[in-house]
Amino acid sequence: MHRSHRLRKNEHFQAVFQKGSSAANKQFVLYCAKQEGQAAFRAGISVSKKIGNAVIRNRVKRLIREAVGRLEGVIPPDVDLVIIARPGVEAMTLDAIEQSLLHVMKRAKVIKQTPVHNQKRG
Repeated sequence: MHRSHRLRKNEHFQAVFQKGSSAANKQFVLYCAKQEGQAAFRAGISVSKKIGNAVIRNRVKRLIREAVGRLEGVIPPDVDLVIIARPGVEAMTLDAIEQSLLHVMKRAKVIKQTPVHNQKRG
């Protein structure tokens, strides 16, 4: 996920919370809000201290960023997303995180179609 695709400021997070809708599954809570005229989607990630120590939380954030980067082609450009990790996500692999994010994005109606195949970068 490119740096320009990240939500960083508290007021941007709060705007998504207040005017957006939410969906959840066992691993993630996803808030999404439409942003008309935006060139690319933006995503913010929140991992609470319930997940683990700082090393584990940072690893989870890196994995979520990588999974969102893999889904970049199917996420529409006019949305802001806030992804909140729930306890249990620290034991998941990158592919499992990606599938779980795909599932919660479908539930939130952010994406409509499933990607045919995910290209691995490497």
